[in-house]
Amino acid sequence: MKDCRREFPIGKMCKVFKVSRSAFYKSLHYLPSGRDHENRILLFEIRRIHQLSRASYGSPRIADELKARGFKASKPRVARLMKKHNIRAIHKKKYVVTTDSEHSFAVAENWLNRNFSANAAGKVWVSDITYIRTGKGWLYLTAILDLYDRKVIGWSQSSDLSAASTSIAAWKMAVKNRSMSDDLIFHSDRGVQYACADFTKLLSSYPQVSQSMSRKGNCWDNAVAESFFKTLKVEHVYRQRFDDKEDAAVSIFEWIETWYNRHRRHSALNNLTIEEFNKSSITQNAA
Repeated sequence: MKDCRREFPIGKMCKVFKVSRSAFYKSLHYLPSGRDHENRILLFEIRRIHQLSRASYGSPRIADELKARGFKASKPRVARLMKKHNIRAIHKKKYVVTTDSEHSFAVAENWLNRNFSANAAGKVWVSDITYIRTGKGWLYLTAILDLYDRKVIGWSQSSDLSAASTSIAAWKMAVKNRSMSDDLIFHSDRGVQYACADFTKLLSSYPQVSQSMSRKGNCWDNAVAESFFKTLKVEHVYRQRFDDKEDAAVSIFEWIETWYNRHRRHSALNNLTIEEFNKSSITQNAA
């Protein structure tokens, strides 16, 4: 209105924008406060972080990221700015898990028993398989996470559901990327890829490994692996249209390796990134 007052009558502009004349003239002499200046800087950073997170971060994670970047802003203040400027985290969609547990192979005991914590790396690994829709069929993603820091230490992407392409391929990557402790629990559902002879024989070649499986039809027994796939679907997959499996494979590789494992803040780690969590653990152990 201020810039257009030479072109349009003040009264008419006030009527169109539903602003009183007194408020308009008062604004002509308004000088932004220090707080307003800070809010503009914070808003700029909030939008950058929100965009970097692929619109997945809400106010708690954004506030922690601001703190890590050297900005002082409380979570309520960040929440108010986000609400005022309509900056929101994307909503979750319902996620359905499909597991082929109708097989004749033996199943392992549930040694994990929903204890989703570990006091050191290489003590508890969890795994699962999910499906990614593309324009040319399904891409199957197998992931292995370490419960200590929630890092994806092994994974595979394949066009078929054979054990060689899924569980075995992901396991081989995991043992290359991370050392095992003297007693490791490896937990999964009862899917044939984890129960078949080829995979159980592979695990048995590691005497320190105890295989663990969820109870039949109970997805909560493998909640951390389920949660990872839900995060992947909600924050990335549901927002993409993959032309083919190669397109999906490249995109998911980038999301896991450059975002999830390196920069994403995890609520299970007190909103630290995996790298920050491991550095803080080393510092605490040294102290």
